[in-house]
Order: sequence, then structure tokens, then C-alpha cells
Amino acid sequence: MALMWNRTVDWDAGDWRRVAACRSTEPDLFFPVGTTGPAIEQIEAAKRVCRSCEAQEPCLDFALATNQESGVWGGTSEEERRKLRKAWLAARRSAGTSTSPVEPVRPATFER
Repeated sequence: MALMWNRTVDWDAGDWRRVAACRSTEPDLFFPVGTTGPAIEQIEAAKRVCRSCEAQEPCLDFALATNQESGVWGGTSEEERRKLRKAWLAARRSAGTSTSPVEPVRPATFER
């Protein structure tokens, strides 16, 4: 039996990845080992690349909807995305909406 994922969001529409600033950057920058010591500066360096990127918002939307647990996505660290996703899921539950991650809506309290 094959597992199938029925996408309800077309992440390839407008293909934000083609214009992403990270395409011309060393990929390892966005996947630091750890969250302390030298990794702190690496995370900040990756976020600087994200802040200059026109694809930051769709990148973060993708990361939240697909539960990207590792690395820097859309200018957010792993811990920041965990908090955003937790708030998003809680809002969906309290609204009585499915928690299926198809179109994340970032909480209004998130600041970039």
C-alpha cells in the first residue's frame, strides 16, 4: 500500500523557490548544528539572508504548513516555528477547524 499526500495548496504556484535568496547561499548555513555557541551566529546569519529575500513570506508559509522542524525557514528559527505552529494549531482547535496543515495563518503577534 502506498502512502499518498493530497496537497490542497499548490506550493509550486509562482514558484517562490526560484527567487529565494538562499538559492545562491551555502545550504549548510540554514541548518546549524545546535542552538547555542557558534550556532547562534549561524542562525542570525541565515536570518539576515532571509530578511533580504522576496520569498520570505511564502517560505515561512510552506515551512509552517509542512511542519519543517529543522533549519531556518522564512526568517525563523526552529524554536520560533514551533511556537508559531503551536499557536496556529491552538487557534484552529478553538475555532473548531481541522488541524490539517493546509494553509497556515501566522498569529498576529509574530514580528519579523
